[in-house]
This record gives sequence, structure tokens and C-alpha cells, in this order.
Amino acid sequence: MDSFEQAWELICETCKSQITGVAYKTWFSSLKPVSLDFENNVATIEAPNEFHMQTLLRGYSEVLGRAFESVFGMPVQLKVTVPQEAPPQKEAPAPDNDSYELTFDTFVVGPSNRFAHAACQAVALKPAILYNPLFIYGNSGLGKTHLLSAVSKEFMRNFPDRNVVYVKSEDFTNEVIDAISRGTTAALRAKYRNADLLLMDDVQFIAGKNSTQEEFFHTFNTLYEAKKQIILTSDRPPKDIATLEDRLQTRFEWGLTADVQPPDYETRIAIINRKADSMDFSIPENVSEYIANKLKSNVRQLEGAVKKLRAFHLLEGKPINVATAQSAISDIINNSQPTPVTVDKIIEEVARTYLVSPEDIRSGKRNGAISAARQVSIYIVREITQMPMTEIGETFGGRDHSTIVYSMKKMEQKLQSDPHTRDTVEDIIKNIRDR
Repeated sequence: MDSFEQAWELICETCKSQITGVAYKTWFSSLKPVSLDFENNVATIEAPNEFHMQTLLRGYSEVLGRAFESVFGMPVQLKVTVPQEAPPQKEAPAPDNDSYELTFDTFVVGPSNRFAHAACQAVALKPAILYNPLFIYGNSGLGKTHLLSAVSKEFMRNFPDRNVVYVKSEDFTNEVIDAISRGTTAALRAKYRNADLLLMDDVQFIAGKNSTQEEFFHTFNTLYEAKKQIILTSDRPPKDIATLEDRLQTRFEWGLTADVQPPDYETRIAIINRKADSMDFSIPENVSEYIANKLKSNVRQLEGAVKKLRAFHLLEGKPINVATAQSAISDIINNSQPTPVTVDKIIEEVARTYLVSPEDIRSGKRNGAISAARQVSIYIVREITQMPMTEIGETFGGRDHSTIVYSMKKMEQKLQSDPHTRDTVEDIIKNIRDR
């Protein structure tokens, strides 16, 4: 069972890279590994209730199947069960994979992250005194979320009676949209504006989303004036988020801005060895060196390689040598390119930006916001996927070829004449490719 649990971590990480954070949090975070029958190639996992199980099988069985095959190197038949007496469905926790590990003690410090690490330790000890807000930026997989988790844990240890709120900006946007549609903005504001420590991950995704930026602007002001600590992460500094409102950019730069860079060779070796130690797993020096020389820009990939190497050793009895390490990282190297962007992801991101629904964008509705969102979606779909015009027309409610051509020409003209629209489209494209 321990072996399957280790493999399950890899399976979840693989799934997480294929779907949105909201989908992962809703449908995957509460699944449990039950048993693995190697003789019959059957894996059993448990969903919390019947509805959850049916939705998972209907919408995500292919994602799970690919993840199992990626980890085990062969197709696995998936069986999903539910408890005999399913408990009432609860709200899924915030995505925080391996959260028990994400502390300051387990964060490997090197020249590439020392400044950001020191700043985080300082605000956990003296919140809203030294650096407020603290803005941390750097590419995906370099430890920004680890630092947020570490601050959260240290803050709660130092101030156990205070309130910590962590949120991904994508989830915050969805909450704003939901609150507007349901008329529950008061509850939303109570949740965020009563925080003693607010941690927002991937804040770049609120750019271009007017209602979300408006809500966060007032939330930021309320917390800042009340001397509450705010920590934000992003893949780029505030000045490089093109459609971020000037008033937010200014506020994000009020405190301290710290970047996190890819780890150097010595830090990569330390990360590999620290991860192995945390799993009671010993890796020979030449194997650590091989992995460190092959994976140079992403902490998450280094840790994933150690997990997969251990899984190969435990599940298949493979020796811990360079040959096994080559097998363990082959998928990581081959999959280092971004996941192919689907039309659905494009439409979802545009819908969030323009505060309309994906269904509206695909429909025949013609009001201003929906038409604008539809034109942007059509342009980005063509720009990223290079789908034929006729196929794009079918995707957007059966529109004919000439309608798509006209929409493309209108958008190209608008991008040349309207800098705001151009910045919005560029941010949307960057956000989609960074997911």
C-alpha cells in the first residue's frame, strides 16, 4: 500500500499538469488510493460519494488513464469505489500538494532564492512591519508556493489566534464572478477583508479582469490600512503585467519585490538529496549529479524525478543507478514543452476576463461584452492552435467561414488601433500558455 501511495503522488502531479487548478481541487484532491493489482493491471481508488465518482468517470477517466500509464509504463484498468456510507460532500481544500513538507526547514536555500527566503522569514516573524506587501516573482516550479506555505505555517505558529487566507488568483476570480451572480459579495468581502495574513498565488491572472481587479483593489486597501500582511506571487514583476491597473501596480510596488531564479548546480544537488532524505531514500552521488545536470530550471521537476526514481525502485525493483534515472526523467524531458492548449482553455480564460460565460461565447448572443469576448476568443484560438477557419466556425456555434474571416480582420484592425485591447489579448495568451 505504501508503494501505491508513492505512485499516487506522481499520478496526481501528472493529472494536475493536464487540467485547471479549479478542476483538480474539485475532483482530484479528495480521491484516495486503495489498492493496486499488478497481476491483473487493476488500480482501485476511492471517491467521496456516488456523484463524485460518476463525474470523475464521465469527465476525467482519460486524464487518469494517461497518468497511470505514464507512471507505470503500461495501461492500467481503473476502478473507482465509494465508501459504503458516503459522508456529506465538503468543500475541497485549497490545492497544496505535499503541504506537510512545505516549511522553511524543507526549503533549500541558494543564491537564486536567498533574498526571497529571508524576506518571507522576516514577514512571518514581524507581519506588516517590514515589507508590506511582499511581492515574489519568478517562473513556475521555482518554489514560490513553497514559500507561501512556509510563511503561513510559521505565521500560525507565531500567532495562533490570527486568521490566514490563501487563494490562487484564478480561484479568487471565480469567487468574484460567483458572488456577483448570486448577490453574495458581502460574504466574499468578509472572507478576505478579515484576514490577518493574505496570500495570493499567481496574481498575474487577475490582469484584464476588471471586476476582479476592482474587488481586489478595495480588499488590498482595507488590509493595508488595517496593517495586515499581504504576500503576492507572480511569474513576472508588476511592471510587466500589461493589463494590470496602474493603481494596483503602484500598490504592489509599495513594499518589497523579490525574484526567484532557477537554482544553480549545487542547489539542485541539495534539492535532490533533501527530497530523497524526506522519503527515507538514498541516491548515489553519480545519480544525483546526472539528474542535476539534466534538469536545470525547475525545482518541481527535480523533486518529481526523485519520486519517480523511488517508485521505480519500490514497484519494479529497479536498481538506483543512472540507467534507472534516465528512465525516470525521460517523460519529464520529453514533456518539458507546454501542454497543448485546448480551445476550451482559451474560451474559459477569455470568459473570466470579460465576465461572461463560455456558453455565451459559443452562443449566438450579440450584446457588447459577449461579442467582444467572442471575437477575442476566435482570434486567440486561430493564433495559438492554427485551426482551419471552418473548424473554428463549428466550434463557435456553427458559424460559417466568412464570419470567422470577418471576425479575424476586425480583431487585427482593433489590435493595431487600440493598445488596451492589444495588451489584454497579449496577457490572455501568456496566461493560457503559462497554465
